[in-house]
Amino acid sequence: MAGEAVAASHLQLFTMPNVDPAEHLLAQEVIWVGGGSVVNLLAVWRAHGLDAIMREAWERGIVLGGVSAGSICWHCGGTTDSFGELRAVTDSLALLPFSTCVHYDSEPGRRPLYHELVGAGALPWGYATDDGVAIHYIGAELHRVVADRPGAAAYRVAPAPGGRVIEQRIEPELLG
Repeated sequence: MAGEAVAASHLQLFTMPNVDPAEHLLAQEVIWVGGGSVVNLLAVWRAHGLDAIMREAWERGIVLGGVSAGSICWHCGGTTDSFGELRAVTDSLALLPFSTCVHYDSEPGRRPLYHELVGAGALPWGYATDDGVAIHYIGAELHRVVADRPGAAAYRVAPAPGGRVIEQRIEPELLG
């Protein structure tokens, strides 16, 4: 709501957690995860037990969100350049039972790789997002797609016979 106070916090994991991670995260209303290396993010989370804590947060109805790596982490996989070369990541948290592809319009290799991976069955069907587009899920159901700029969109990408895919554009609601 307009005018409502927001108290932001940060969970520090380097060099040592600054608070008890479970206590801190499970007390939040929203958990926002930034971009970067999804592979490193998941490895650190697993080392600290945050994978289980994030699942518990999701099951309690805490809003989970993020951008780039902070989006891929909630899905069962996606495309990543965490290793330098663009490739699949298939061991995300899988809170959402489908895959994702971020930076769909801004990184030229993402769309063709995502099509290849979904078409070959290396990743399950999923949703792709142009930069500036967010998908709001309730549980594991798509509820709403929003964008911060005209022309950007989300896409449902599903396998089709012969290793091909069907890409369906989802027009977002423009914010602002």
